[in-house]
Amino acid sequence: MTIVENQLMATREYNFPRELVFRAWTTPDLIAQWWGPEGFTNTNQVCDIKPGGTWRFIMHGPDGADYPNHNVFVEIVPSERIVLDHVSGHEFRITATFESIEGSTRVTFRQRFKEKEEFEKSKPICIEANEQLLDKLGELLENLTD
Repeated sequence: MTIVENQLMATREYNFPRELVFRAWTTPDLIAQWWGPEGFTNTNQVCDIKPGGTWRFIMHGPDGADYPNHNVFVEIVPSERIVLDHVSGHEFRITATFESIEGSTRVTFRQRFKEKEEFEKSKPICIEANEQLLDKLGELLENLTD
């Protein structure tokens, strides 16, 4: 995990083709299965994956609490990049890039907070949560290819 001003960055390499990894990020039923930290599940309400599209979902915590989320897709470049803004609660932008490396895919996950105060408050939670999210993505990819 790399930390720069108001931004967390994690990189992960998956032994799967870029198209499959990108599909896991852009198929509503799939993204609902892996998004979020360990122990959390999701229920999509609206998931319109296109520039300007809305993604509203409820993240269900392991403690039974529900966390409504609202995101807006800013940019989607097939098999290369996804940019989305989290506009509910803490405001931040997620940029995910996908790079082919000899049959594998390197995903770079950036989370940049709008406000420094929100970043500092969220950083201790998000560092571990983002790593868990990327772990869950890897598990989903393994399951898709079994």
